Formats: sequence, structure tokens, C-alpha cells
Amino acid sequence: MAATHDDDKPYDDINITPLLDLAFVLLIIFILMTTAAVQGIKVDLPKASASASLSEQKIKAITVADSGQVYLDAIPVSLAELEDRLRAQRAQTPEFPVIVKGDANVQYRKVIEVLDLLRRLELQQVGLVTGKPAA
Repeated sequence: MAATHDDDKPYDDINITPLLDLAFVLLIIFILMTTAAVQGIKVDLPKASASASLSEQKIKAITVADSGQVYLDAIPVSLAELEDRLRAQRAQTPEFPVIVKGDANVQYRKVIEVLDLLRRLELQQVGLVTGKPAA
């Protein structure tokens, strides 16, 4: 009579623990990559060059106060005046950086009007200034 060995029996079940570990690791990597890609807002910020640094360039600051008043370098202007002054600056310097600061309580429409004006003037170096969140 021959003795039967347990090693000769076919497997009745598959160990799926390593497969689940791999699936969970891939899921975590996918979650981290998608949340990291969504967090930032892409804007074309002014770029420093070897010939002129940002401090040497004429940066124009446009501020929209909570009352809706628009300021160009701390001087109150209307949208028509803003357009005229930016056109004059663009005639002197074709590429100059512009930063837009909007009060948190300002109407969204007013900031969009300023951004639309910058788009019509075909200004490429536009940045939006935000504050750091309170910790």
C-alpha cells in the first residue's frame, strides 16, 4: 500500500493576499497622483531672465478693492483708463508682467472684467496674488 503525500494534491485555493496588497498600493498611488494634479492653478507667471530680473522690470499691479474700485499701481482708475495706460505701457515694453490682486469680498464679475481686459490686450505674463491660509 502506497502512502499518499499531501504535496501531490492539487491546490484547492489560491492565496490572493499578495494580489490585494498590490491592488491597494496601486490605488493609493492613483489617489495621491490625482489629488496632487488638481490642487494647483496654472498661470503664466513672470519669468526671470539673465538680462533683466523682475525687480528691474516694470511690474504693473492692478488691485480691485472690496468697493469695486480698480487701482493701477495704487492710483484709482476706471476700466477705460486702465486699458489706455496698459496700452501705452505695452507700446513702450511689449512684454511686461502684470499682477492682479482682488479683495476677498469683491464681486467676481469685477475681477473677470479686469482679466478680460488683460486678455484683449494680449498680455501673457499675468499673475494672481493670493494670501496664505491661516494655520
